[in-house]
Amino acid sequence: METLSPIMLGFLGSLTAGLLTAVGAVPVLFGRVPSRATRDLSLGFAAGVMLAASFFSLIIPALDAAELRYDNAAVPAAIVCLAILFGIGAVALMNEKLPHEHFSSGREGPEAASLRRVWLFIIAITIHNFPEGLAVGVGFGADGLAGGMPLAIGIGLQNAPEGLAVAVSLLGEGYSKGRAWGIAALTGMVEPIGGLIGAGVITFAQPLLPWGLAFAAGAMLYVISHEIIPETHRNGHQNKATLGLSVGLVLMLFLDVWLG
Repeated sequence: METLSPIMLGFLGSLTAGLLTAVGAVPVLFGRVPSRATRDLSLGFAAGVMLAASFFSLIIPALDAAELRYDNAAVPAAIVCLAILFGIGAVALMNEKLPHEHFSSGREGPEAASLRRVWLFIIAITIHNFPEGLAVGVGFGADGLAGGMPLAIGIGLQNAPEGLAVAVSLLGEGYSKGRAWGIAALTGMVEPIGGLIGAGVITFAQPLLPWGLAFAAGAMLYVISHEIIPETHRNGHQNKATLGLSVGLVLMLFLDVWLG
């Protein structure tokens, strides 16, 4: 693994993380669908992993990278703050401008009557998953295995409950078990694209490193706030969702310190 280029590591790491979306959806093939409370617990865990990854694996390294280039402490802080806001804004813009659909809240974005409902939903999940792949790629591009491995493991772990949530939602809309699993698996395949882009940009443009790290963090923070947490609190299982978030956060922190 250490002989591979950062770009290849970014691709393979994000591909592996994306494939765990398919692994997480496997129970629907056997009719073993967990309760709503268990799914909210799992999604809370995913939010905790992403939250810890945003700060410990992306924002703090972004500050460290910026401080190596600028003596004035205000400049690194300003760069990271701006990049976080750019990341949030970019995903918010995609969420606003691309037609997509959530099973819980319905259609969002401009009208796209010609698109089939399933493809609207896939676009929504793509908006969600792309920042995760981007973050993994940026991690590998910034610091090789040490920078990307904790992110790849953490994002992969939280992709499993997300894949299950997608498949269960599709089952509820009348899709067959095989088709629900297949679409859930497909949604994870956008992550290697994000991984390639993130690793490639950082590898060939080192001055952009603090910007790329913080941008990826901002993109994930938007997904946490706009998508995952509201979904976990929608059915009265806030306590379980908070427990899951707490476990996910401390597990990702442990992985980052141990592997990073």
